[in-house]
Amino acid sequence: MLRFTKAQLSLRNGQDKPEIWVAFNGLIYDVTASKLWRKGKHYEHWAGQDLTDELKDAPHTDKVFEKFIIVGELN
Repeated sequence: MLRFTKAQLSLRNGQDKPEIWVAFNGLIYDVTASKLWRKGKHYEHWAGQDLTDELKDAPHTDKVFEKFIIVGELN
């Protein structure tokens, strides 16, 4: 599996590159196709970063990530 640094992840924020990625529990997910992540923002969450600590405040469980493609691991 490919590995990406936090710096590489941060570029996939919906602004700098066309891909929109988020990390959760060490895995990086491509959320580009999600209408909920347009322009790299989902409510108060921003793409291009690790959302592991933020999920505890979300109104959904980690099962939401099952519908997204894993592009790699966070280094």
